[in-house]
Amino acid sequence: MPDAERPQELPARLLIDPEMIDACRVRDFARVFRLVKTKAGIYPSMIARRCELTPSRVGEVIAGQRQLQHMDVIERIADGLRIPGHMLGLARRVWETPQALVVTEREVPQELELAPQTPAALPGPDVDGILALATRTSLSTATLEAFRSSIEGYWRQDDQHGGEALRPAIVGQLRHVVGLLKENRPPSIQHGLYGIAAELARLTGWTYFDARQYNQARTYFTEALQLAKEIDDRQFMANVLACMSLQGTYQDKPADSLAFVTAAQDQARSAVDTTPRVLSMLSMREAFAHATLGSRDSTHRAIGEAHRHFERIRASDPDPSWVTYFDETKLIVDTGIAHGRLGEAATAERLIADALRREARTNQRGRAFHSFWLARTQLDQGKLDHACRTATQALEPASAVASERVSGHLREFYDQLAPHRQEPVALAFEARLREILPPVSGSLRP
Repeated sequence: MPDAERPQELPARLLIDPEMIDACRVRDFARVFRLVKTKAGIYPSMIARRCELTPSRVGEVIAGQRQLQHMDVIERIADGLRIPGHMLGLARRVWETPQALVVTEREVPQELELAPQTPAALPGPDVDGILALATRTSLSTATLEAFRSSIEGYWRQDDQHGGEALRPAIVGQLRHVVGLLKENRPPSIQHGLYGIAAELARLTGWTYFDARQYNQARTYFTEALQLAKEIDDRQFMANVLACMSLQGTYQDKPADSLAFVTAAQDQARSAVDTTPRVLSMLSMREAFAHATLGSRDSTHRAIGEAHRHFERIRASDPDPSWVTYFDETKLIVDTGIAHGRLGEAATAERLIADALRREARTNQRGRAFHSFWLARTQLDQGKLDHACRTATQALEPASAVASERVSGHLREFYDQLAPHRQEPVALAFEARLREILPPVSGSLRP
């Protein structure tokens, strides 16, 4: 945006104010907004405009009548008010300069203790980069296969445990591969490195998306798109655009979601080797976008297209590795979710339940995610006992994976349960929730 439209920085004195630091640390936005108003002269109407909130919502927050907990809203506040990411427990925002507005809490004097010696023995973070400059790295096709194998391993671990703990390793490998691209190499090796870098960037974006840190996710998805464009990998560009489309449905931006998936389909159709499995996956993402818009006929048409493409799949198809996850079970559960988004709960329940019976036990996040969807469709039909039992069963896989996206679906189910909160089966579910997932249950509204 033009410089004149960029949000102004908050006064440095406010960012080092202990009260502001504490309010940000606990995400007390009533205090944050009041401090921004009194000490920076930014009034509620301006806060609303900067943070893409309604003035009435800002007023409710200041009055203590509403809490803001969704990660995408917190990110908008950080970006709109120019609050450094670390103050709100977020990653560094894209607009932050390396040394600007770095705020640290005052250290409390402590008695002298012997610090652990192992971390001190490690070299500084810049040493590896310096040593890499002094060494000409020799790469072969075997090296590229090793990179691809590690990426497949990351995806498996992401399914089982979530991406939060994996992200530092993935980002480190991405930086390493991008560094390798700076050297002159045979075209086949260089082409392979670009593809690997694109996959690592998309995987990094996915871990941020799963954590509901949407701005960071979009930054890495865009980087993946640019890397894939360097080698004209149109199928992979379609894959990245499909990820951005899915993110749009979570951010309640269905028009953006539809635009991204339409662009993805254009890229896929323009590639000579696009497989039916890729086209089927993209049609299902289109169905999600239409369902979020509430377009029933368009959703059903896109679902039909997804199934028609899937029927054309052959074992000999040269499917890229990143789309092999889209098997029959995934097609069925996604079809159910699309119907669920339209409010067609009976159809959705049957499909999602069928897919859950087939789903691999190792896919912890998928099982939790799909179980909460199943519980919501059952509750929509008035099946309170079934819904609470399904949601209770989902708590075990949910506890095994660090995924804010799964936690978000749990919160949505809990909110939907509000009219029945005093029923014995609902009380039993809540007791089990607080036992298995205390950090999540602590953030639920009473």
